Amino acid sequence: MENINTFIEQTNLRPNLKDKDIDKLVKEAIDYNLFGICVPPFWVRKAHREIGNSGVQLVTVIGFPLGYNMTETKLEEMDKAIDDGANELDVVMNISAFKSGLSWVKVETAKCSKLAHQNDCLIKVIIETAYLDAEEIEKACVILSDAGVDFVKTSTGFAPSGATVEDVSLMRKALPSAVRIKASGGIRTYEDAVAMIRAGADRIGTSSGIRITEAVNKNNE
Repeated sequence: MENINTFIEQTNLRPNLKDKDIDKLVKEAIDYNLFGICVPPFWVRKAHREIGNSGVQLVTVIGFPLGYNMTETKLEEMDKAIDDGANELDVVMNISAFKSGLSWVKVETAKCSKLAHQNDCLIKVIIETAYLDAEEIEKACVILSDAGVDFVKTSTGFAPSGATVEDVSLMRKALPSAVRIKASGGIRTYEDAVAMIRAGADRIGTSSGIRITEAVNKNNE
């Protein structure tokens, strides 16, 4: 898959990352023509400055990594991230409220979607598939698509497991074609990434984007 770089959001959300890691992330994304980078909210402003006019898309996380922040807090996080230059916002679903059967998940997501779209940003909502069974994954996809999200994302990378081909395939069947999928968590090889794309993923969130892209280059030599 020669264009796999256009699927990749090179990610560094480690708690101990440093400013030089943001510089590296941006440089690699530019050098390898990756779709974008995903950074913690604290580093969005710096990343935006370093990206400049390169065309690399800037993604950050909201309500990360557990999702049970108050809605008002998530909206404030989104506002700040947008002001700092983020293009896309990966919001963690309130899994606790979802498991409790509360309608607030849809209400919260609709509010977040409205704010993102008013500011020409895309919104992805992370459902954390590691904590959901198949029926819950399907239900979450329906709720989130009805609430106006652009993407449903599998994982934060902080749960016991990440994306699986089976979960991505299930999500693709449950979602309307207009709602895309971001697979993330544990995707470390070219083979992993291709399997996710073939299952229905439109984006790949990974800290191994360079390794994946270089695998394509080696195959073409």
